Amino acid sequence: MSLRLIEVIIPAVTVSRLQMLLEDYEFIGIWILDHGDNQAIARILIPTGQTEHISDDLNDHFGMHPEFRLLLFAVEATLPHPRKLAEEQTEEQETDDAELSKKQQNTLSNRISREELYQDIAQGADISPVYLITVMLSTVVAAVGLLRGDVAVIIGAMVIAPLLGPNVALALASTLGDLTLVGRSVKTLVAGVITAWGLAVLIGLLLAVDPTVPEIAARTRLNLGDILLALAAGSAGALAFTSGIPAAVIGVMVAVALLPPLVVTGLLIGAGYSGLGINALALFFCNIACINLAGIGTFLAQKIRPRSWWESENAGKATRIAVVIWAGMLALLLAVILLTRV
Repeated sequence: MSLRLIEVIIPAVTVSRLQMLLEDYEFIGIWILDHGDNQAIARILIPTGQTEHISDDLNDHFGMHPEFRLLLFAVEATLPHPRKLAEEQTEEQETDDAELSKKQQNTLSNRISREELYQDIAQGADISPVYLITVMLSTVVAAVGLLRGDVAVIIGAMVIAPLLGPNVALALASTLGDLTLVGRSVKTLVAGVITAWGLAVLIGLLLAVDPTVPEIAARTRLNLGDILLALAAGSAGALAFTSGIPAAVIGVMVAVALLPPLVVTGLLIGAGYSGLGINALALFFCNIACINLAGIGTFLAQKIRPRSWWESENAGKATRIAVVIWAGMLALLLAVILLTRV
């Protein structure tokens, strides 16, 4: 069972109110300590699925106090093992969903809280020297693998997955209506794309490029399999973050859908095969659209929403705009590709 530890600092006079508030939840343990200066510290051990509701309730009831502070920690292990609670939750899952309250239903969810998810993903929306270096390294390795037609080398380059962060951050920002995060994500994504493309063009100028190599030729045409791969990659990338599991391996899926066609574009244009390079670029943008559409859909399915109703209203508008933009881009690219084949 995935667990989280909430540590909350509240006025000492509100401890009884805190205990009443937590009666609606199935927590594993609660420990309340006197912090001095009329403050108290409460540590609450809970299943991960309850984190978001408890955090929201604590903020709603105690957020107006200047002493209030909430900290959230991932729990690697605890003794004794909470087997009894796990058995109780299993029994709850077998009951009729219609009889479950909103808070009980949230207990059955395994996703991490909105705040934890945002903190994890927002870090991938920042431009840094390390980010740009990883983009360059993965581009070089991918280019060598593509030129040799070596699938193992190409997949090895994808383990770095440099474009995973900004794409998942962009999907989350569109879901939450966070325009600041949208701007950061787009800026980071564009910087990564320009860096990878520019380096690939340089490699194409310096090395011999054979457009008939299967691994290169496959990225100059679009088919249904490419679209399905990009949709699956976007959904898997979003699920990796909402589940709180390491995203490195799943990031390979996103990288396979993005970096190879981008590198192929640069290689072919650098070598003078502009027409084929544009086809590969169309595949890249098609994959970008699919990954973001799938990411947004997955976050919505996971019920990732802003905390307040007015933020939810703005987020709904932002989500609809993003879906229209990505779906429109996908439809346009598919239409152009189909027309060029006629």
